[in-house]
Amino acid sequence: MAEMSNETVKAIIFQLKDEEYAIPVQQVGSIERELHITRVPQTPDFVTGVINLRGVVTPIIDLRKRFGIEASEYTDSTRIIIVYISEMEVGLIVDAAYDVIDIAKDAIEPPPEVIGTVDADYIEGVAKVDSRLLMLLNLDKVLSTQDYKELNNLEG
Repeated sequence: MAEMSNETVKAIIFQLKDEEYAIPVQQVGSIERELHITRVPQTPDFVTGVINLRGVVTPIIDLRKRFGIEASEYTDSTRIIIVYISEMEVGLIVDAAYDVIDIAKDAIEPPPEVIGTVDADYIEGVAKVDSRLLMLLNLDKVLSTQDYKELNNLEG
């Protein structure tokens, strides 16, 4: 008889518009306040530019644009979450990042076909935590193979 497992996923919670998302902590390097972003010509519209973060040139992606959510002004709560996707450091601009929580693996359900305005391909699962509905991002799907090539060129 299999033993019951109460494994959890430690995740950083962030906000885009009115929705809350989660990224596994092990994929997150740091959370930064808005930094000086250098624009780069001829990149996809969701690539805001690059930053020099502790000597590393890091591409920055506006997740609102990537997910097709209308743009909004950056505020005091806007953050750049530095994540590791396919051995590459990428910054994700989000409206706010404010929590690290443990999500029970058995609370995570597969994503429905369509979730609000965000393409279900980007979502690994949906978790109910207390009264909150959290969408777990699949970071590997947020960028296509072509996007990786273009972003790798930005890293120089």
